Amino acid sequence: MSHIAKNKAKLLARIRRLKGQMEAIERSLEAEAPCADVLNQVASVRGAINGLTAELIEDHIHEHVLAVEDPAAREAGAEELIDVIRTYMK
Repeated sequence: MSHIAKNKAKLLARIRRLKGQMEAIERSLEAEAPCADVLNQVASVRGAINGLTAELIEDHIHEHVLAVEDPAAREAGAEELIDVIRTYMK
């Protein structure tokens, strides 16, 4: 997956921020923070996950669907993406 390797530093930075957000939720729960505060933190994590997912999907489309000349390989890239999206939407 060349596009993941190419964007590795950027993707890892996003993951590290997500880990920090998750740790903040843990600290809030341990401190018995108000539920509205915890829910806002969870919503932020969900938004960050959705952003990461959208970026990976976009990269996949560009690298494994649009840029592929071989119709069979293009179809395989599209099918992989469809499977991932179906799993994501469950």
